[in-house]
Amino acid sequence: METTRQQKVAKQIQKDISDIFTKEGAEFVAGSMVSVTKVRVSPDLSSAKIYLSIFPFDTSEKILERIKNNSSIVRRALGNRVRSQFRIVPELFFFIDDSLEYISHIDELLN
Repeated sequence: METTRQQKVAKQIQKDISDIFTKEGAEFVAGSMVSVTKVRVSPDLSSAKIYLSIFPFDTSEKILERIKNNSSIVRRALGNRVRSQFRIVPELFFFIDDSLEYISHIDELLN
């Protein structure tokens, strides 16, 4: 179970990362719609697992690799935003959250 501090940090990271993707990440998002669905922060606040939902689904692996390759740029942008709030900027690990794709697939099967 996450502590209140972890939840607050995760919420702040989620807000800032999604803002970075919409404003500064156009070169590595490449016209796809990227949403940050969930952020999990380690108990010592040194690492964060960021779950992304990428639309269209067929390009999600390629976009995720591009985001992973540019994770240092995203981390630096996050550090600029939260430098007065966090002592250290957590290391970022990106994963695909395929729950929306699964829901879409189930919806197609039901129709």
